[in-house]
Amino acid sequence: MKIRKHYLTLRRSFPDVHEEHPLEITLEELALHLDCTHRNMVLLLKRMQQEEWLTWLPKKGRGNRSTLIFHARKEDMLMEEAKELVAKQDLHSALELLQAAEHASSLREQFQVWLSGQFGFRTEVQGQRRTDILRFPLTQTIHALDPAAIHYAGESHLVNQLFDGLVRMDAKGDQILPHLAHAWDVDDSRTLWTFYLRKGVQFHHGHEMLASDVKYSLERLRRLAPRGLYSWAYAGINDITTPNETTVCIQLSERNELFLGFLTTNRASIVPADVCEAASGRMDKSPVGTGPFRLIGHEQGIWILEAFPAYFQGRGFLDRVEVWTLPENEQTELSAQKQPFQVMHNVRISDMEAQRWQQVRQSGMTTKFMTVNELKDGPLKDPFIREALNLGLNQSYLLEQLSGDVIEAASSFFLQPKQDTDRSNHVISTTAQLIEVKQLLASAGYKGDVLKLATIPQYEQDALLLQKMYAMSGILLEILLIPAEDFKGEQRMTADLLLFAVMLDEHRELRLYDMYKSMRQHAAPEVQTMLDDSLQLLRSESDPKRRMALLEQLESQLKQRHSLLFLYRKHLKTAYHPSIRGISLDSLGWVRFRDIWFT
Repeated sequence: MKIRKHYLTLRRSFPDVHEEHPLEITLEELALHLDCTHRNMVLLLKRMQQEEWLTWLPKKGRGNRSTLIFHARKEDMLMEEAKELVAKQDLHSALELLQAAEHASSLREQFQVWLSGQFGFRTEVQGQRRTDILRFPLTQTIHALDPAAIHYAGESHLVNQLFDGLVRMDAKGDQILPHLAHAWDVDDSRTLWTFYLRKGVQFHHGHEMLASDVKYSLERLRRLAPRGLYSWAYAGINDITTPNETTVCIQLSERNELFLGFLTTNRASIVPADVCEAASGRMDKSPVGTGPFRLIGHEQGIWILEAFPAYFQGRGFLDRVEVWTLPENEQTELSAQKQPFQVMHNVRISDMEAQRWQQVRQSGMTTKFMTVNELKDGPLKDPFIREALNLGLNQSYLLEQLSGDVIEAASSFFLQPKQDTDRSNHVISTTAQLIEVKQLLASAGYKGDVLKLATIPQYEQDALLLQKMYAMSGILLEILLIPAEDFKGEQRMTADLLLFAVMLDEHRELRLYDMYKSMRQHAAPEVQTMLDDSLQLLRSESDPKRRMALLEQLESQLKQRHSLLFLYRKHLKTAYHPSIRGISLDSLGWVRFRDIWFT
C-alpha cells in the first residue's frame, strides 16, 4: 500500500534513530523528507499512528519540537510490502524490492521461507463453485512459449500442456501413438505420409482444428526456424497437400524413418493459422493451441494456465495451474530451501525427508560433453593433443566439485555398467595421468597455446571447472559464452572446443541425430563423410534396434579419434506428496498437469 511506502521513506530518513527511541522534530522537517504539504503530513502521521507504526506527540507553539517514536521495523515493513506485491502476483517486483534493501540477504532468506508456503495445492470456494489450484515454482526464466522458438526445458514443459501434435510418443520411447491424427498411412517408397485427423478438435480460441492448420504449422516451422532443433526433419518436406479438411499428405524428398518420431515432439505442435497470421507469424507469449490447458495470463513472471473444458481427451481435474518463474539470481537460493511443495522437480531429498515423499528417478537424463572444432587451425588438429585433452579430463574431480546423488561419470550417451571408482586407486592413477598428459603435450609440441572453449551461459560453472581442471595439466582454456538461441550460429566456429549437453528422453535417437548433425558443421572432412554416411543409414533403417546399434557405432568411432569427450551425466528426480493422485511423468520427470488430482 502507498502509506507503507511513505513510512519506509520516513524511516530511512533517520537511520541512526532506533525503534522506541524518541526523536525531537518539527512537522515542517518531516514534510520536507516526504516532499509533501503541511496538511498532507498531518494526515499521513495520523494514518501511520492508526496502523500503530509510530507515535506522534505534537507540541503547539512556534519553535517547539514535537516527539516522533518509530515502532515498526523497516525490515518488517519491507516484508509486508513484498508479500502484498506477491498477492498482486508481482513476484519480480517483490524480489527487486528486497534486493535493494539494507540487509538484503537475510531479508530474502526470510521471504523465501514465507514464499515456500505459498506453493502447492489449494482450493478456493466462491459461492457454490470450487476451484482447485496447483501453484509451483519453476527455477527457469520463460522467454517464449511458441513451439518454434523454445530453447529450455521449462518452456518445453509448458508447451506440452498448451499444444498437441499429430502423434505422440509413449513415456518409454518405444511406441508412437495416435493423437490429433487418429490414423496414418505411408506409401511403399516411405516418402508419402498421410494423416487422418480427429474431427471436432478445438483450439483454445474456439476454432476447429483443420488440415489447413497442420499444413500451416509445418510450413511455418520451416520459415521461422530453418536451423532450429530437428530442422533436418522438416527441411526434407517437399510438399504438403490437404485433400479435405481432415486429411493431410506430406511428401518427403527422401525416405526418413525418423520423420514420424519428429512429429511426436512439441516442436511439431499444431498451431492455429488464423491466430499466427494475425500476430505476424509468431506467438511467443500469447500461445494458442489444442492442449489440456490454455494460457490466461503471464504478468510479472507468473504464468497462469486454466483447464481447457473442450479438450478432446477430456477435461483435467485441476482448474488452474500457476507457474511462478524466478529471476536467475534468485533461483539457486530458493531451490536450496526445504520446500513444502506437493510437486518438486529436479530435487535431492535427505533420507529423513524421503519418508514423507514419493520419489521417482526419471528414466531421462542429460549428458554433458565436449566436441572438437577440427576445422579451426590450431593445436587440436594434432591427434596427440586431442588424446592429451581426453586423458586430462578428470571426471572424479568434476564429480567431487559438483557432488550429488544424481550425478555420475559418463563415457557414452548410452548407460554402461558401473565401474569401480575406489578413491585410493584414483589418487595414484590421477598422478600418473597428469604425468602422461604432460608427456603427450610435450611430444606434440604444445607450448601453452590458449584454447577457446565455447558454451552457453547456463553451463558457465562447468566451463570454469574444466578451466581449473585442465590448468593442472598445463592446458590453458579461455571461455566464450554464447546465448543458447545463437549457439548454432557462426560465433561458435571461432572456438577450439564446444561444451554442451544433450537431453536423452523418449526422443533419444532424434536428439542424438540432431547433435551429430550439428557436430558435422565443425568436423574434419573425413569425419564429415563418416557422419554423412552414418546419418544416411539411420534415416533409411526401419528397425529401431538397428538404429541404436548404428548410433553406438558412430559414438565409438568419434571417441577413438578423441573428437567427442564425455564429462558426466545427470539423472533427474521428481518428488511428490502422497496426497497427489494420478501422477503421470514424461521421461524427464515433468508432471502432466491434466492427469493429477488431490485427496
